[in-house]
Amino acid sequence: MVIKNRIKKSEAQAFRKRWKIVNTFEKEELSATSMDEKLEQLMVLMTLAKELGWTIALEVEAIAVRDRWNKLRKVYHV
Repeated sequence: MVIKNRIKKSEAQAFRKRWKIVNTFEKEELSATSMDEKLEQLMVLMTLAKELGWTIALEVEAIAVRDRWNKLRKVYHV
């Protein structure tokens, strides 16, 4: 199998550098966000999940996570 359109090392380095800049900006933005604003954002996301009908899938996942934690507690006698 021959890979076509491979990127050059310099292109990969430039790509990585750009994403480091983006990540730094996001970290700064998150640390500057107030707890009230973060809570409001969480509420918006939870409302959206409910409107899209994702709550059942989230509950199934939460049950699975709870079961895994309970198994770990049982194994380690916690």
